[in-house]
Amino acid sequence: MNNNSPLNIALNQLCDEKGLSKEVVISTIESALAAAYRKEYGKPKEIIKATLNPETLDLSKVKVSRVFRVVEDENFVDEANQVKLSDAKKKNKKISPDEEITEPLPYKENFGRIAAQTAKQVIIQRLQEAERSVLYEEFKNKEKKLINGIVQQIEGRNIIVNLGKINGVMPQTEQIPNERYVIGQRLRVFVEKVEEASRGPRILVSRSKPEFISELFNLEVPEIAAGTVKIDAISREAGSRTKMAVSTSQESLDPIGSCVGQRGIRVQAVLAEIGNEKIDIIQFDKNTENFIKNALSPAKINKIELNKKTKQAKVYVSDDQLSLAIGKSGQNVRLASKLTEWGIDIEKINTKEKQDDTKNAKDTDTKTKPENTKQKNKKKKKTVKKN
Repeated sequence: MNNNSPLNIALNQLCDEKGLSKEVVISTIESALAAAYRKEYGKPKEIIKATLNPETLDLSKVKVSRVFRVVEDENFVDEANQVKLSDAKKKNKKISPDEEITEPLPYKENFGRIAAQTAKQVIIQRLQEAERSVLYEEFKNKEKKLINGIVQQIEGRNIIVNLGKINGVMPQTEQIPNERYVIGQRLRVFVEKVEEASRGPRILVSRSKPEFISELFNLEVPEIAAGTVKIDAISREAGSRTKMAVSTSQESLDPIGSCVGQRGIRVQAVLAEIGNEKIDIIQFDKNTENFIKNALSPAKINKIELNKKTKQAKVYVSDDQLSLAIGKSGQNVRLASKLTEWGIDIEKINTKEKQDDTKNAKDTDTKTKPENTKQKNKKKKKTVKKN
């Protein structure tokens, strides 16, 4: 191949600018030449193919052919792209219906203005389609991942984020509440969805999704990236608070400590990206009761009653822990419910029940004589009658 030929230089430049493979661009040129040939020398419904040698890229030696589709004699329509089966068998007895026959055509170098314009339109259209396809595949592979972007434009309540080769849209619902954005600002975004559209892929990005926090920790915590620490569940109210449950299969490893980092350096790196949002990192537990207790931290739980059929949990706390368990505007219990996927009802344990629990615990720990036990049972019976 002549690497210094004008066509090859233009082809390489186009590939670099659009991120396209050389094969795709050559195929586009071939389609354009075929369209121009049909426009100038062929008929509207003819199937014309042009083949360019990828090694030489010599336009004077392009091979042009006409393609016919073989059809049954009774189904034959006098069209430029069809040939009767009986006629096709005269040249090839083994040929079958729906097969193709290729007939070489002489290559022409002189094309009129209309044919040249047709070729130009084909090239533009095919390259645009190829570019959109490449962009779609590239960003489809980045879906549900974190990428860097720059705020390019603010359209009403939507933020347009420059992702390099294409822009993404961050609607108000995907923004962190009360977070201010300015043009030129660099930020990380979570690729929520990539969809095909007529003008190219439409990319929806987010900073409010719980997965945004998960991916930030994945960047900052090597143990999560390596898989030794796992994020089992996460719930979030963007801009306010996040609860994240983590675990590990290695006994010697502290999953919470790994996420926090020495002197809190890792969690601080995450907080630097999201502002004043609070992050609670808790221990995941396969035991539902223990998991709910951990999820409601920092509140201390007295007792939990589980209804597995309805996935509802009644959680009893002392009076001084009630507001802590519920949280401001019910946030703590709401996030704990999302985290555990259990409905949680917080109830205050009454003083008598608390005393009875304490008394029963003491009775279990203390060895009593048979007669003392009887006396206690009698007193208990009397109390029941009074009630």
